[in-house]
Amino acid sequence: MNLIKEFLLEDKCSYLENKKQSMHYKIIDNASAEDCHTFIERGFRRFGKMYFRPICTECNECQSIKIDAQNYVFSKSAKRILKKGKQFSIHTQSPSLSQEHLALFEKYHLYMKEKKSWEHSTTTPEHYYQSFISGHSDFGYEVLYFDKEKLIGVDLIDILKEGISSIYFYYDPEYASYSLGKLSLYRQIEYAKAHEKKWIYLGYYVEDCPSLSYKAEYKPYLTLKGRPTEYESFQWHY
Repeated sequence: MNLIKEFLLEDKCSYLENKKQSMHYKIIDNASAEDCHTFIERGFRRFGKMYFRPICTECNECQSIKIDAQNYVFSKSAKRILKKGKQFSIHTQSPSLSQEHLALFEKYHLYMKEKKSWEHSTTTPEHYYQSFISGHSDFGYEVLYFDKEKLIGVDLIDILKEGISSIYFYYDPEYASYSLGKLSLYRQIEYAKAHEKKWIYLGYYVEDCPSLSYKAEYKPYLTLKGRPTEYESFQWHY
């Protein structure tokens, strides 16, 4: 592991209106699966070679959350979504970049701009590469969802020693009725159960942010106590 750069950045909060955020960033080259696991268990997220977490001194709304995959019980609704999604084919591989990826990424974010008023600017191949492909080493993957030959969803994940870190998922809005976001998460849980992985790391839960508050629906879950550094012990609790 090679720490290239470490810095703090204050900006407008990404999750709550009229708030500022302080983020701690580490740019790391050649991180191993063990390195990634060390950071994820302590509340960091990974985008490319960048590991980051909020360290706001006056706000604790961002709670690191992970699903207890082995004790998760699929509801009737979840089983219906899984059954409905069986018509789609799935392929798992190292993260990649194509015109299909970029077109789907753009289509999804334009949809979310209209649906949830997300801020939007067209991504570039370079930005996509830095965010989702670089730094994946031997633990980062993309799960591709296809309807016949058509790419309809991309689920970016890290498969770590004790669980799956769910990085980002985007999909074709024309297939919204299939609840692809839920389908991808249920498939992660199925994988974790089958391969004896304990956790699904979901990033941050923010009660008053609709784009993040849904995570509390996936019970049982645990949240991280405090903001331990990579050199400190950590404690998750139900």
